[in-house]
Amino acid sequence: MRARVIVASNRAAAGVYADTSGPRLVAGLRELGCDVDADPVVVPDGEPVAEALRAAVAEGVEVVLTSGGTGVTPTDRTPEATRPLLDFEIPGIAEAIRAYSRDKVPSAALSRGLAGVAGRTLIVNLPGSTGGAKDGLAVLKPILAHTVEQIRGGDHRLEQ
Repeated sequence: MRARVIVASNRAAAGVYADTSGPRLVAGLRELGCDVDADPVVVPDGEPVAEALRAAVAEGVEVVLTSGGTGVTPTDRTPEATRPLLDFEIPGIAEAIRAYSRDKVPSAALSRGLAGVAGRTLIVNLPGSTGGAKDGLAVLKPILAHTVEQIRGGDHRLEQ
C-alpha cells in the first residue's frame, strides 16, 4: 500500500516549530506495511491541504492520513478542504477514531475529521497531536489493509 502523510499546520509550515505528529504517522504506517514517502508533507491549513490531497490522488497514493486542522478554531479547515474531493465518506472510521480517544481526552469529541474515498485513495483526517496520531493508527491497524483491498475491488472475506 502506497501511503502519504499531510500535515496541516500554519505554524509548522512557517517554520515556527517542528511538527511531531507527521513523523509518528509515517513510522506507524510503515509498521502497518505501507510504503510511505520519506517525510510528511507540511502545508498551511485550508487550500494547500486540498492541493496536497489532489496531488496524492492524482499520483495513485492509496492511503493519505492528514494531521491537524480538524478542530473548531477559525483556522481549522482540513475537513472543508477534504470533503469536496471525496467520492464518498466512510463515517464509521472517523466516528471510531473519536470514540477511541474520547474517554482519555474529552476534547476529542470536538474533532471534525472525515474519512472517505477519492478515486481509489482512502483519506483519513486525524487531529494534529501525537496522541491523535497514535489513536488514529490504533483504530486503523485492524481495518486498513481490508479497506484498501475493498477500494481496489476485492471481495469480502467470509467470516469464520
